[in-house]
Amino acid sequence: MPLYEFHGKRPNCHATAWAAPSADLIGDVVLAEEASVWFGAVIRADNTTIAVGARSNIQDGAMLHSDPGAPCTVGEDCTVGHHAILHGCTVGDRALIGMGAIVLNHAVIPADCIVGAGALVTEGKTFEPGSLIVGSPAKAVRKLDDKTIAFLKLSAQGYVGKSREAMSDLKRVDPA
Repeated sequence: MPLYEFHGKRPNCHATAWAAPSADLIGDVVLAEEASVWFGAVIRADNTTIAVGARSNIQDGAMLHSDPGAPCTVGEDCTVGHHAILHGCTVGDRALIGMGAIVLNHAVIPADCIVGAGALVTEGKTFEPGSLIVGSPAKAVRKLDDKTIAFLKLSAQGYVGKSREAMSDLKRVDPA
């Protein structure tokens, strides 16, 4: 697991958490049980803590950062899509942040929400739980139905399985 100490702070990763060899975890990062960080993702906690909850996944190329006074927290059973940026924000349990979405300082994405691909959630913006959030600037356009909310947890569970497979079966292959 690629871990870096910064200013005396080092990542604290549960024994069942997994990070890809090309992911970078820097400084005051906390990964809870069965959390996963995928290829090319960067979690840079050089200002304040960045915490990723149990069974949450940070997908390929995502960037998590924080500012002084603006920690970044990802709840349990969350999916953070490819190339998403989370900066000093709070993401509630079972939320899905779509590919390429950007969520800025002090924004709050509550439980059971979807932030659509490419959305821009501006600084300090808050929403109601169970919302579909899309656009630039992002707006809640409707409430999610129960079936969609149930899918959010299944999405995260799928990545728990993938990370277990990676722990046991991923092997670097050098060219002959």
